[in-house]
Formats: sequence, C-alpha cells, structure tokens
Amino acid sequence: MKKFWGTGVAIITPFNGDDIDYDSLARVINHVIDGGVDYIVGLGSTGETATLDDQEGKQVLDFIIKVVDKRVPIVAGNFASNNTKELVAKIKSYDFTGIDAILSSSPAYVKPSQEGIYQHYMAIAAASPVPVILYNVPGRTRSNMEWETTVRLAQDSPNIIGIKEASGDLIQATRILKNRPEGFFVTSGDDEVALPMIACGGEGVISVMANALPAQFSTMVKKALEGDFATAKQINYDTYDLHKWLYIEGNPVGIKSAMKELGICTTNDVRLPLSKLSYENYQKLAETLHRIL
Repeated sequence: MKKFWGTGVAIITPFNGDDIDYDSLARVINHVIDGGVDYIVGLGSTGETATLDDQEGKQVLDFIIKVVDKRVPIVAGNFASNNTKELVAKIKSYDFTGIDAILSSSPAYVKPSQEGIYQHYMAIAAASPVPVILYNVPGRTRSNMEWETTVRLAQDSPNIIGIKEASGDLIQATRILKNRPEGFFVTSGDDEVALPMIACGGEGVISVMANALPAQFSTMVKKALEGDFATAKQINYDTYDLHKWLYIEGNPVGIKSAMKELGICTTNDVRLPLSKLSYENYQKLAETLHRIL
C-alpha cells in the first residue's frame, strides 16, 4: 500500500456562514495537490464531519472525488461510530466508487476494552469493499488502542492495511513498527511528531498543516523518507512555531484561519459547537505564518 506512504492531508470543509463553500473547497484541493501531497483524506475530524449530516457528507465526498479527478488517491474519513452494527450497515450500503480506502477511528465515548476495539475493527474490515486504515486518536476517543491490539488486527485481517497513529506516543509507535507484519504501514496522526516517527521507521503523516503548507510539509516528509534528515530537520524547525497557533483553540479552528489568511478560503467559519479563532490568536497565527512564507 505504498500509495499511502508520504504526506496525506486531512482537508478542511470550508464554510460560508452555515453553508458549505464548494468554491473554496476546490481551491483547497488544487492547492494541496499542486503542493505535492501524496493523497487526500476527506471528511475526517479536520473536515468537521461530526457537524455534517449524511447527505452533506456524501455531497462533499462526491465533490472531492470529482475535483481530484484521480490525480491522487482518496481516503474517506467518515466511517467512525460508537455503534458497530450501524457502521457496518452504512459501509454495506455505501457507494465506494472513487474511494481508495477508509479511515476509521476507534469508538468514542463508550471507552471499549481492547477486545471490543478488536472486534469492532474486524467487523468493519469484513464489511468494507475497500482497504481499512485504523485511526488511533485517544485525545478524541478517550480510549487508547494498545500496540498489541494494532498488531493483532494487522495480522488477522488482510483488509486492514495501516494505521494513523495519533497517540503522540513514540514508544507505542515504535512497538507497532517493530512488531507489525510485512506490508502494514504506520503513519503519524500528529504533525509535530511526524519527523521522529519516520526516523523510527514510519511511512509518513496524515497532516493538518499541509492544508496550508503542502509544499513545505510534503518536502520534509519526502526528504525524511529518503534519509535526508538534515534537510527534513531544517524544514521541521522552519515551520514548527506554527503548530502552537494551529491548535491553540482546537482543530480545525486554527487551520481554517490559516487558509483564510492565505486567501485560499473566503472565511474561517466553523460550525457550532466550534467557534472561530479569537482575534488575538488570529493575529499571532498570521504573523507566524507570514514569517514562514
């Protein structure tokens, strides 16, 4: 599954007021592809999927598929639920034309056991006609998928091809990397640890920052995968200060403000319960962004 190595970008869903801004979405897609990203993840948490109804989600994903026009692979991130039965039914009834894989986070809120997480993913993998990428993001789900569970899933289902590991725990990531079966890829779900995770043997990142800085971030990842860590380290240092302001009031609040500041999106609107970046933090984000550029 080398087409999912490198830089994936979890793209935002631009809004104008409460309406989806498809013109801005097209600009985002072309911006990241022109910037050299390797694949696109639509309708992830960065895409505010939790605030889109099913019809809106399908329309956004169809639009992404149309604009991408097979230039890069597409991963659909709107396949997560704390109701396994409901999610399996959704997968079985979904039209996956134009979708190369799904990204599915562990069940949120219910805090399942490791066995529950394992059975949940095995049910998804059995139902899905496209490959499944695991997504471990305990900061959102409030439960961590232990490395043994990840490796067990990788070994037991050929349809589970990789993981977006967003625990921020390099010890856990290294244990996955050491024990994974051949062909199972590990990509960082945290921009700030993308470089060290690649140094430990990972295959890349699914990035938020790459919405705004696709050329810089994809070059950093590419250089690291090539073993040119001196160049990769310098790019990481050059862009590193922006991370604070992208996440200071939550994701995608910060990255939407960066996209507005770059003129790629018309607004930095988000849907409730999120709120737009405060004026003071917007100014600091803008200052940092322009220093990088």
